Amino acid sequence: MKVDVIVPELAESVSEAIIGDWLKKPGEFVEEGEQLVDVETDKVVLEITAPETGELASISKHKNDLVESNEIIAVINTNKKAPKQQDKEEKNSSVAEYVTAVASANNVAQINPQADSTSSNVSHTDDDPPKNTKSSPAVRKLAAENNIDVSDVEGTGKDGRVTKKDIEAAINSMEPATASELDSATEIMLAPQFLPASTREDKRVPMTSLRRSISKRLVQSQHETAMLTTFNEVNMQSILDLRKRYKDGFEESHGVKLGFMSFFVKAAVEALKEFPIINASVEGTDIIYHDYFDIGVAVSTQRGLIVPIVRDADSLSFAGVEKKISDLAIRAQENKVTIEELMGGTFTISNGGVFGSMMSTPIINPPQSAILGMHSIQARPIAQNGEVIIAPMMYLALSYDHRIIDGKEAVQFLSLIKNIIEDPNRLLLQV
Repeated sequence: MKVDVIVPELAESVSEAIIGDWLKKPGEFVEEGEQLVDVETDKVVLEITAPETGELASISKHKNDLVESNEIIAVINTNKKAPKQQDKEEKNSSVAEYVTAVASANNVAQINPQADSTSSNVSHTDDDPPKNTKSSPAVRKLAAENNIDVSDVEGTGKDGRVTKKDIEAAINSMEPATASELDSATEIMLAPQFLPASTREDKRVPMTSLRRSISKRLVQSQHETAMLTTFNEVNMQSILDLRKRYKDGFEESHGVKLGFMSFFVKAAVEALKEFPIINASVEGTDIIYHDYFDIGVAVSTQRGLIVPIVRDADSLSFAGVEKKISDLAIRAQENKVTIEELMGGTFTISNGGVFGSMMSTPIINPPQSAILGMHSIQARPIAQNGEVIIAPMMYLALSYDHRIIDGKEAVQFLSLIKNIIEDPNRLLLQV
């Protein structure tokens, strides 16, 4: 019976996917549930497995081909079964017979060692005696370095052994190359066929589906939004002290480390409640206000940047936020984030500081209207209470769609986040 291998149902917003490397070739046996190929969408990589056991009869879609939902990409013949154990035993038997035959031949050669020596002497006659090759390893090395054949040198040592003095005498007797000979040799070595091959080359590699999607969305964001960025800086000393004081107890109690991201997610939620327009999105000529807080957290993977969503972040505790972000980050590296976990989102946070970025202008993730950029923490001199102190400072950037968000709202929103981070007790008291 022939069974089709089909592309699974993709999300509504995903129109096509691209075929990756096939792990099996036509004619090979596959087990039910065994992975056959990866299919990459603009958001995730899906593993397609064998629906039944049998022989992979044919493949209709190959690497880099575009496919759609429910499209047939291969056929499995379930009438073909795995190779019988008898076939394996026959192969093993044949191998054993071959090994036995080789061993027997080796034994014959060992029993009659004179056979080889006799045959090797057949080519020598009284008119053409074998050349003298008696010499030490040091002598042979010296001869090789000077392109001298030891067998052509008459040995003066015991029993005709070639000595070091014999090689040195042969070296001294060699005529030096003339200028014309050197010029000829130089011309030969400079000929194109003797020059090293050039290492300058271009390599053309097609964009992955994810990279094409990222490119499309970034250009779309630049063209369809009136993007503007405002900056501020935040003193991270309070957060650092809090983490230092409670990080061990937090990890023991909740099984996850206390990071910076949970503070910024919670601070963003409180600020979004205060400025709902920043949690809104544009649809045509309408503004869509969202009464929920689905925060996207940008994660860098080998395939590119993806933004999994922390749903209902306002209902999560610090531990809940940290666990969710940790889970999404791990599964993102393993290409196990689902399409649904990448859909939607009302606001995004991107942390370029983990790569050492001091300042940047993050690009809005459509259809969202704003994105918060975190950066690296650096010790800088600041004025505090009339004195100059050294404090761990971080630059914050808020890019926003100026079509619906005014500068006043954007600046106040970012200032509120700064105030919450510098005094995290406000999160507890919700003030």
